[in-house]
Amino acid sequence: MTLDATFIGFGEAGRAFAWPGARAFDRKTDLLAERGAMLAAYAEAGVHGEEDVATALAKAEIVLCLVTADQAVVAARDYAPMLRPGALWLDMNSVAPASKAEAATTIEAAGGRYADVAVMAPVLPQRRNVPLLVSGPHAADAAEALQALGFAHVSIAGDATGQASAIKMVRSVMVKGLEALSAECALAAAQAGVLDAVTASLDASWKPQSWAERFDYNLDRMMAHGLRRAAEMEEVAATLADLGVDPVMTRGTIQRQRDIGTLRIAPPDGLQAKLAALDIPQLKRSA
Repeated sequence: MTLDATFIGFGEAGRAFAWPGARAFDRKTDLLAERGAMLAAYAEAGVHGEEDVATALAKAEIVLCLVTADQAVVAARDYAPMLRPGALWLDMNSVAPASKAEAATTIEAAGGRYADVAVMAPVLPQRRNVPLLVSGPHAADAAEALQALGFAHVSIAGDATGQASAIKMVRSVMVKGLEALSAECALAAAQAGVLDAVTASLDASWKPQSWAERFDYNLDRMMAHGLRRAAEMEEVAATLADLGVDPVMTRGTIQRQRDIGTLRIAPPDGLQAKLAALDIPQLKRSA
């Protein structure tokens, strides 16, 4: 299958996914300071870098939108009138489901077909081998098109726009949160001169578990001992502050432990039962 495809936005992701013969447009081409670098990037990737977006979109059957998060809805709004009828707009930006829904409304109203695409891992070094999740009414067509364009790992998350992005966004709570917690822990350990001992202790205590088991165990501890753990974490925050490390993440831990511990709910067996017990207005308001 030969498809006429255009990249809107040609940063790291666009360059990682690009193939010779595709079209591309990036607003940075209009900026004198950025123009040379963008033209070089087009040439290196072998794409046809267009001078204006209307030309880039005129024949496009598939549009891969890879702009910055704050421009995802803007790009859909500004460029929707330029789409050919029935063109697939693949919104591959890391934005909230509500933003995807807003962009979808704009694209569909202009006669395009919108698909929510979540990029589920760093684009480098995997490039078009990166796992993708697709959702929305046109998910099947979008998945077929992506596979035809050389994307090797495409899965359909569901037929609701925003479903793929919801998976990515909520997953990021853990992935990006662990990064931030790791930074706070490592900075404090290094400042205290105990980095090797802390890493060795973590290695010894980190059990191989599925994430469902981890969630179940962690919620069990928080429901049973959240107040005590919050008090302990207050001392942890004081320790970090004394070391000159702002306990940003630790303050959030204190609040979350206290919120759950204050409920004084005896932890029921099983993850789903715990989540059901915690699905209450008090916790949602405090969070």
